[in-house]
This record gives sequence, structure tokens and C-alpha cells, in this order.
Amino acid sequence: MMAVLLAALFFLAVAHAGPSTAQDRHSALRAHMVAEIAAMARETGGATGRPNLSEAVMTAMGRVPRHRFVPVAQRLSAYENRPLPIGEGQTISQPFLVALMTDLLAPKPGDTVLEVGTGSGYQAAVLAELVARVYTIEIVEPLGRRAMQLLEQLGYRNVEVRIGDGYNGWVEAAPFDSIIVTAAPAEIPKPLIDQLKPGGRMVIPAGESSDRQDLLLVEKQPDGTSTTRRTLPVRFVPLTRDRGAR
Repeated sequence: MMAVLLAALFFLAVAHAGPSTAQDRHSALRAHMVAEIAAMARETGGATGRPNLSEAVMTAMGRVPRHRFVPVAQRLSAYENRPLPIGEGQTISQPFLVALMTDLLAPKPGDTVLEVGTGSGYQAAVLAELVARVYTIEIVEPLGRRAMQLLEQLGYRNVEVRIGDGYNGWVEAAPFDSIIVTAAPAEIPKPLIDQLKPGGRMVIPAGESSDRQDLLLVEKQPDGTSTTRRTLPVRFVPLTRDRGAR
């Protein structure tokens, strides 16, 4: 209750302030969010192998305006470290998981990354701060259209959004340095492994049901084989398929 009250006071102040003050208020909220992410990373570091997330990833988390990626009704909660509904039965992921999944990809400035499950566009924006090119696919058309417009408004020119079924990846843009999946299939889609470069990484939640999912790190070896490591138990929305897909 206290956290909600403080957030409400922040946003009331922003509503009656000039643009520079508003930006300062959002920056303070993001800084608090980043501190919570760092603390959670330390707590889970034994399982994830990432007790300290990279400075580049943490800087990106502190730059991207999460409040722009949630519905107006959720903006008072935009910088809380938890998932939030974004409509169409979908959610924007918990900031800690966004940061962790990004860090597990070990992104580099020249990389090309595929995201399956654009959702609000927030994860794509974080990646766009870190890599050369982001291709992102969303099967729910209203979400994909909104994300496309917002990413353009925010100036993310290195992101390309496609409306469609992401299970089979994005063949024309492959191979990718890394792939991130933000919805959970029962098993890892083989087309996505095929579209990884040798040495590439994929981070994906997978499991037979929402109660039995693990966040997996898949690494493709130079000989084309892959290794898979479990990190944390998670709960993501299911990976939706096109009804005509096989």
C-alpha cells in the first residue's frame, strides 16, 4: 500500500510539472527499479549464474521508459518489479526477468537479435539499446500494431516488427546472434534453434503448463549441436500458434 501511495504521489507531481521535471521523476522511479533488479539478481545468482547483471544491461533498463509501454490505468505501477496486464490477455514481463533474459543473451553492439512475442514492445526497446538490429514477431495483431507505433514514436529505428506466428522464426533475417522468446511453448521450437548462428544463444521459457515452466538458456555449438541449461522456474503466457500452423 505504501509503495502504491508513493508512486501515486510521484505521478501527481509529474502531472503538474514541466517536461524536465517529469523526466526527472521517471528517472528516479527507474533508478529505484534498477536497484531492485540488482538485489534480486544477487538473490538468484546461484541458480542463474548471473549474480551481477552487466553494466550495459542495467543502463538500458534505466533508460527505457517502461511507463510508456503499459496502459494508462497501469502507469502508477509501471516501475514496480512485477508483471502488468497490457490487454488482449497478455502481460508485460517483470523488469527483473527482462533484465535477466537480456543479460543471459550476452548481447553485443553489432548483434542481430530475434524476439518472439513482441507484446508491449518493452523487451524489444531494451534490446534496441544494446544491439545493432532487433527483429520482433507478435501474433496478436492489436498488440503488434501498438508496439510498432510506440517504438517508432520513441525513436527505435533499429527494430522491425512483424505480425504473425513466431514459432517458425524469421527465415529471411536469419541467422541470428541470439533469440529471445517471451511466451512459453511446451518444447523448444526446432526452427528457432536452426536460425541461431553457431555460438549463438537463445533464452526461452518452456513447459507443459503454466505451473511447470523453466527459463532455459540454449547455446548452439560450432558443430551445430546445442546445449540447454535450466535457470529459474518461471510463469509466462503460453506461446500462441496460428490456427492454421502445423
